Amino acid sequence: MGLIDTHAHLDSYARQGILEEVIGRAQRAGVGEIIAIGTGADDWSFNRDQALAHPRTIHYTVGLHPRAVDEKWEASIAQIGGFWGSGSVEGGAVADLRPVALGECGLDRFHLPKDAAEADRIFSWQGAAFAAQLALARRLGCPVVVHSRGAFSSCVEMIEASGVDWSRVVFHCFSEGPDEIRELNRRGARGSFTGILTYKNAESVRAAALAQGLDRLMVETDAPYLAPVPHRGKTNEPAFVRQTAEFAAGLFGVPVGELADRTTANARAFFRIG
Repeated sequence: MGLIDTHAHLDSYARQGILEEVIGRAQRAGVGEIIAIGTGADDWSFNRDQALAHPRTIHYTVGLHPRAVDEKWEASIAQIGGFWGSGSVEGGAVADLRPVALGECGLDRFHLPKDAAEADRIFSWQGAAFAAQLALARRLGCPVVVHSRGAFSSCVEMIEASGVDWSRVVFHCFSEGPDEIRELNRRGARGSFTGILTYKNAESVRAAALAQGLDRLMVETDAPYLAPVPHRGKTNEPAFVRQTAEFAAGLFGVPVGELADRTTANARAFFRIG
């Protein structure tokens, strides 16, 4: 089995001194590759360094997560292009290894403060930062990893207005229903699925996965969050994408090896991983 965890956050394992153990457990579980997702300037270089240290095992993205957006968002986004060689990063040094996508970026209403005026102010920053990143992704012609929480329609509207190629868009940790996934698929985009797929109360998410079908399916952990059953409630890690894949195989009624082959092929094509 050769699975790809298409969305994981690795910095917390490094801070605990266990990153190499986590990578080793993933490989022993048949998870041969991990995409380390960027959320802000404090993890972009770290993820690039891990990709350089673990060639053909770790790939990385660069993007400003909506929860990392503040009044200085423009200065952060000004650094992103440098990772593709179109700007300056760390005094002009540009990595030889480019990101496989821009993201995660998007909109998040769920974590806004309760004060209405403050919430409006932060959400306006999120919208401006998302628009700027979409414009950059269009210029780069790269895939976009979208974070959407409580803001599906707004994200769709902004992507539509941006002119980004919809076939290069993935809504990660898809947690909407079949109607929303059909809306994405009709435009050419897709959703990827986490351990939420295994949760007892996630019928609509399972219906969305089935509505999308195997041709666009990708699996992810969003580690260290959202561990699948039977690990729910524990710290998630890339090895556990195997449990999500096994559950998805049962959901689709195919052997787990076929599910792994299909999702890995989908991920390679979407992120253009050689």
